[in-house]
Amino acid sequence: MQIAERIEDDIIAGRLTEESPVPSKNQFASFYQINPATAAKGVTLLVERGILYKKRGIGMFVASGALDILIEQRKEKFFEQYVITLLREAGKLGITVDQLTEMLARGAKQE
Repeated sequence: MQIAERIEDDIIAGRLTEESPVPSKNQFASFYQINPATAAKGVTLLVERGILYKKRGIGMFVASGALDILIEQRKEKFFEQYVITLLREAGKLGITVDQLTEMLARGAKQE
Protein backbone atom coordinates (compact mmCIF):
# COMPACT_ATOMS: atom_id res chain seq x y z
CA MET A 1 0.00 0.00 0.00
CA GLN A 2 2.82 2.41 0.83
CA ILE A 3 4.45 1.87 -2.57
CA ALA A 4 1.11 2.49 -4.30
CA GLU A 5 0.51 5.65 -2.25
CA ARG A 6 4.02 6.92 -2.98
CA ILE A 7 3.51 6.47 -6.72
CA GLU A 8 0.09 8.14 -6.48
CA ASP A 9 1.61 11.08 -4.60
CA ASP A 10 4.34 11.42 -7.23
CA ILE A 11 1.72 11.48 -10.01
CA ILE A 12 -0.44 14.06 -8.23
CA ALA A 13 2.62 16.24 -7.47
CA GLY A 14 3.74 16.07 -11.10
CA ARG A 15 6.96 14.17 -10.37
CA LEU A 16 5.61 11.33 -12.53
CA THR A 17 3.69 12.41 -15.62
CA GLU A 18 1.35 10.45 -17.84
CA GLU A 19 3.21 8.04 -20.13
CA SER A 20 6.42 8.41 -18.10
CA PRO A 21 8.27 5.31 -16.86
CA VAL A 22 7.94 4.17 -13.25
CA PRO A 23 10.81 2.59 -11.30
CA SER A 24 10.83 -1.20 -11.42
CA LYS A 25 9.68 -3.35 -8.53
CA ASN A 26 13.34 -4.23 -7.91
CA GLN A 27 14.27 -0.54 -7.75
CA PHE A 28 11.45 0.08 -5.27
CA ALA A 29 12.50 -2.97 -3.25
CA SER A 30 16.10 -1.78 -3.12
CA PHE A 31 15.21 1.82 -2.25
CA TYR A 32 12.73 0.89 0.50
CA GLN A 33 14.67 -2.22 1.57
CA ILE A 34 11.68 -4.51 1.13
CA ASN A 35 11.04 -7.79 -0.62
CA PRO A 36 10.52 -7.41 -4.41
CA ALA A 37 7.27 -9.37 -4.07
CA THR A 38 5.98 -6.74 -1.65
CA ALA A 39 6.92 -3.96 -4.06
CA ALA A 40 5.23 -5.87 -6.88
CA LYS A 41 1.97 -5.94 -4.90
CA GLY A 42 1.89 -2.13 -4.73
CA VAL A 43 2.57 -1.80 -8.44
CA THR A 44 0.02 -4.50 -9.30
CA LEU A 45 -2.61 -2.66 -7.26
CA LEU A 46 -2.12 0.43 -9.44
CA VAL A 47 -2.22 -1.62 -12.64
CA GLU A 48 -5.55 -3.11 -11.55
CA ARG A 49 -6.91 0.41 -10.96
CA GLY A 50 -5.75 1.66 -14.37
CA ILE A 51 -3.10 4.02 -12.98
CA LEU A 52 -0.13 2.13 -14.42
CA TYR A 53 0.34 -0.18 -17.37
CA LYS A 54 3.10 -2.49 -18.52
CA LYS A 55 4.94 -2.26 -21.82
CA ARG A 56 6.19 -5.76 -22.47
CA GLY A 57 9.95 -5.93 -22.14
CA ILE A 58 10.27 -2.22 -21.35
CA GLY A 59 8.68 -1.64 -17.94
CA MET A 60 5.84 0.07 -16.16
CA PHE A 61 4.41 3.44 -17.21
CA VAL A 62 1.90 5.95 -15.89
CA ALA A 63 -1.36 5.50 -17.80
CA SER A 64 -2.96 8.27 -19.77
CA GLY A 65 -5.70 9.79 -17.60
CA ALA A 66 -4.09 8.54 -14.37
CA LEU A 67 -3.93 12.01 -12.85
CA ASP A 68 -7.66 12.62 -13.38
CA ILE A 69 -8.50 9.19 -11.94
CA LEU A 70 -6.36 9.80 -8.86
CA ILE A 71 -7.73 13.27 -8.23
CA GLU A 72 -11.32 12.00 -8.40
CA GLN A 73 -10.49 9.07 -6.10
CA ARG A 74 -8.73 11.34 -3.62
CA LYS A 75 -11.62 13.82 -3.65
CA GLU A 76 -14.06 11.02 -2.86
CA LYS A 77 -11.78 9.72 -0.09
CA PHE A 78 -11.45 13.25 1.30
CA PHE A 79 -15.24 13.64 1.28
CA GLU A 80 -15.77 10.35 3.10
CA GLN A 81 -12.95 10.73 5.63
CA TYR A 82 -13.16 14.41 6.42
CA VAL A 83 -16.35 16.09 5.24
CA ILE A 84 -18.76 13.43 6.47
CA THR A 85 -16.86 13.13 9.76
CA LEU A 86 -16.84 16.93 10.14
CA LEU A 87 -20.58 17.17 9.50
CA ARG A 88 -21.36 14.39 11.98
CA GLU A 89 -19.28 16.03 14.71
CA ALA A 90 -20.77 19.44 13.93
CA GLY A 91 -24.24 17.94 14.24
CA LYS A 92 -23.39 16.45 17.64
CA LEU A 93 -22.22 19.87 18.82
CA GLY A 94 -25.19 21.74 17.37
CA ILE A 95 -23.05 23.64 14.88
CA THR A 96 -25.11 24.83 11.92
CA VAL A 97 -23.91 24.73 8.31
CA ASP A 98 -23.63 28.53 8.37
CA GLN A 99 -21.51 28.42 11.52
CA LEU A 100 -19.37 25.69 10.01
CA THR A 101 -18.88 27.76 6.86
CA GLU A 102 -17.75 30.70 9.00
CA MET A 103 -15.32 28.45 10.86
CA LEU A 104 -13.87 27.17 7.58
CA ALA A 105 -13.47 30.72 6.27
CA ARG A 106 -11.76 31.76 9.50
CA GLY A 107 -9.44 28.73 9.29
CA ALA A 108 -8.59 29.50 5.65
CA LYS A 109 -7.50 33.00 6.66
CA GLN A 110 -5.08 31.54 9.18
CA GLU A 111 -3.40 29.39 6.56
